[in-house]
Amino acid sequence: MTKITFIGAGSTIFAKNVLGDAMLTESLQTAEIALYDIDEQRLKESALMLKTLNKNCNKNRATIEIYHDRKEALREADFVINAIQVGGYKPSTVIDFEIPKKYGLEQTIGDTLGIGGIFRGLRTIPVMLAFAREMEEVCPDAWLLNYTNPMAILTMAMLRHTKIKTVGLCHSVQVCVPELFEHLGITDDYDLNDFQWKIAGINHMAWLLELTKEGKDFYPTIKALANKKENPHPDAVRFELMKHFGYYVTESSEHNAEYHPYFIKSKYPELIDELAIPLDEYLRRCEKQIIDWEKQRDEIVHNGDLTHTRSSEYASYIMDAIVTGQPTMIAGNVLNHGLITNLPTNCCVEVPCLVDKNGVQPTYVGDLPTQLAALNRTNINVQELTVEAAVNFSREKIYQAALLDPHTNSELSITEIKNLVDDLIEAHGDYLPDYF
Repeated sequence: MTKITFIGAGSTIFAKNVLGDAMLTESLQTAEIALYDIDEQRLKESALMLKTLNKNCNKNRATIEIYHDRKEALREADFVINAIQVGGYKPSTVIDFEIPKKYGLEQTIGDTLGIGGIFRGLRTIPVMLAFAREMEEVCPDAWLLNYTNPMAILTMAMLRHTKIKTVGLCHSVQVCVPELFEHLGITDDYDLNDFQWKIAGINHMAWLLELTKEGKDFYPTIKALANKKENPHPDAVRFELMKHFGYYVTESSEHNAEYHPYFIKSKYPELIDELAIPLDEYLRRCEKQIIDWEKQRDEIVHNGDLTHTRSSEYASYIMDAIVTGQPTMIAGNVLNHGLITNLPTNCCVEVPCLVDKNGVQPTYVGDLPTQLAALNRTNINVQELTVEAAVNFSREKIYQAALLDPHTNSELSITEIKNLVDDLIEAHGDYLPDYF
């Protein structure tokens, strides 16, 4: 029997997608599902929801159990799904936004890069390293499927500093081309099944390297249509990047606005409206999710008729391929061992991967176009230094990560950045270890 452990199972809607998918996958239908979360109420709600799905969609074939001891939840697991958020919306996410604002530093999402992404990583790495040590003891052969952001930072930390087999999983590759077609207004004009594409780079900044229709390059059509779009529109930042660097990027415009030094500029506030950049977007989303959950709780947790349709999340496909040997392809976040040849060795890259009984096997990409690799490196610098800061308890490395962040250093001086880092360390208090 396959054991699936879900860490952060209080994320009820995400647990529904990932574990609901497992219940609809023949090889996983009799799985033992272990749920763990530090939020007792949300943990109980997720368990109730999953038991309803198990009854309605899976003839009660899965075994679902709540654990209050993380190590016991992990014991003898075959797969561990990570969906934790250390510090939550309050206090930590609010701190990540409000203190930088005092320095005039604005953000949109703050969960991947930038000063918010750095501190989200610093809060999360110690927790993940702790349960990795438990995994090494009680389920050393398990695969860790990491869904938590900052994806590249956390996956890099796990693969460099633990023995746990880890792959980072994100939604942005699956939705890249469908979103592009939607933003261009051509969804109804073309069948996506007629297209072939290739995507590689780093998480949230992977590149649509090729897009062909019946073997012919479709990029000229895409660029011509994009150039006709008038600003503002929801994908203006990505279209601006494509205009100047030649390729479309996987993650949304609100994310990419803060990964680069070009867009959120106090010196040019008109860019915010011109490019429809949603400052403080993640705060609004969190607040809306909190409000909406009161309604969704009844629709999801207390709905005896609840059902599920298999989603596009990679987790169930990965687990099925490893269990059965039936191969599948995913986009995975893995260490760069010669995969993208003009990015640093041992950084975290997002590339096509084959999955079968041998596990997750990344595929060779080669060189990215020079300008794309250069943009990726500006983010990799921050990712590597954040990991080094966390594992060495080094305040100096945090300073360096922040000083090299493209958006932060485009707005603030060296002294301001170091003072900002000190203020954030103090504000996060016990959510961070001591940095020297």
